[in-house]
Amino acid sequence: MRILVLHGPNLNLLGRREPELYGLVDLATIDAMLQRAGQRLGIAVDCVQSNHEGQLIDAIQSAIGRCDGIVINPGGLSHSSVSLRDALAAGPPALEVHLSNIHAREPFRQRSLTAGACLGGVYGLGAAGYVLALEGLVARLRDAGKA
Repeated sequence: MRILVLHGPNLNLLGRREPELYGLVDLATIDAMLQRAGQRLGIAVDCVQSNHEGQLIDAIQSAIGRCDGIVINPGGLSHSSVSLRDALAAGPPALEVHLSNIHAREPFRQRSLTAGACLGGVYGLGAAGYVLALEGLVARLRDAGKA
């Protein structure tokens, strides 16, 4: 089984950008956590970060037929990108993750356009949410006999 993990805009700044909201853990540490979880689960994990919407869409489209699922933190694009949502709807099964609880934040952040194209989501659990999302997606795929 192969899972693509996509980190959206500004997530390369984790650990420095608004640590009171997003924590002190940087993206390299999260990717290392995901790799360790992947080894424990017996799966391959590919991690990609981009600040560019089109590159995220290209990565989703490239995952079709290559990856069994996607864990995605679309960052601010969750609230604004119909194109990213459409790519997720056409791609492998996906699970959305956000470090903060978007439902307890500003009104414009409480609506996720991308969530509707995902199997589910993990919100507000910080860096640990990524690992929980990966574990949940793998369990869902295995239960469905997809991998």
